[in-house]
Amino acid sequence: MSTPLNQVDDPIKDPPTKGKKSGIGLGQYILIRALLIIPTLLILVTLVFFLMRVIGDPITASMGGRLTPAQLHERIHAAGYDRPILVQYFEYMGQLLQGNFGTTISDNQKVTTVLTTYGSATLELVIYSVIVALIVGIPLGMLAAYCRDRWPDAVLRIAAILFYATPVFFAGLLLKLIFSIWLGWLPVSGRANTQDQLILQGVQHPTRIYLIDALRIGDWSAVGDVLQHAILPAIALGFLTAGVFLRLVRTNLIGTLGQDFVESGRSRGVGEFRLVTRHAFRPALGPIITVMGMQIAMMLGGAILTETTFGWEGLGYMISQYLKARDFVAVQGIVVILAVIVAVTNFIVDVIAALIDPRVRY
Repeated sequence: MSTPLNQVDDPIKDPPTKGKKSGIGLGQYILIRALLIIPTLLILVTLVFFLMRVIGDPITASMGGRLTPAQLHERIHAAGYDRPILVQYFEYMGQLLQGNFGTTISDNQKVTTVLTTYGSATLELVIYSVIVALIVGIPLGMLAAYCRDRWPDAVLRIAAILFYATPVFFAGLLLKLIFSIWLGWLPVSGRANTQDQLILQGVQHPTRIYLIDALRIGDWSAVGDVLQHAILPAIALGFLTAGVFLRLVRTNLIGTLGQDFVESGRSRGVGEFRLVTRHAFRPALGPIITVMGMQIAMMLGGAILTETTFGWEGLGYMISQYLKARDFVAVQGIVVILAVIVAVTNFIVDVIAALIDPRVRY
């Protein structure tokens, strides 16, 4: 006896991928992905090291013209940059294994100090931007799939192209011009106003993520100020990825909506909105999570322009300052740590994708 359509709460069976056995177990997959991080980082660190040495030794690049030849020679010898390049390479790799990224030439700071001081600011900006990208990109992608081949779909597809094609620095300058200078609604630059910045820098055991530090001390005025300063940089950087998510969600959802299990639900009277938001979305989510890892890498690259545009003192801002000073020891250290972050992020994203969709383990 068949069940009446109006009495069926959920007439669609789970997508065919759910519960399907994979080629390898999850533990083995995680182990392989973790081991792949090692050669990836080794190749990248090696490339960065030798590319930085193409221009010559870092001290001549940074201090040449400002020191006498004798002073220059003395500093090069003291730093060991007059030794064979392979000796320097293996010594550098040994130092990296001990967590020593070297000392900056222009301001004589430990690179690890630069990383811990400014890395939190970049992390905070990327988190805000990912939130913006998810909030904007996924619902609009679902709406575009729901309205496929109608005018809202066409508008959203054009919007996705504009989001993705607009350079981050241009979007940042445009946002500053409209919302900071013309309307005066939001701050022009920085992570907080001067007073709140002094308060947050005086917090004991700070995370240096201003929002968390402000919440920890219960200063709601500082919380509001920090969020106001974050809105424009997060939108400038987040919309870049939102455009990618929008297109990806739309494409994957439309593909999933054509599968048999969705057609089965459609034939049983399930509404199109419910099919999009409930039944087709999860199978379409796997590729989106995979791409998310790569987009976070792009965000770190875009953070350099965003932080410079908004005076947001993170690693992106600092790397631009060190490039101006030709301090390639600092640049090398920051690039290496960014590579580590990208590799670990992609690893985490791959594991999440494997948990959601076992097919990725094949």
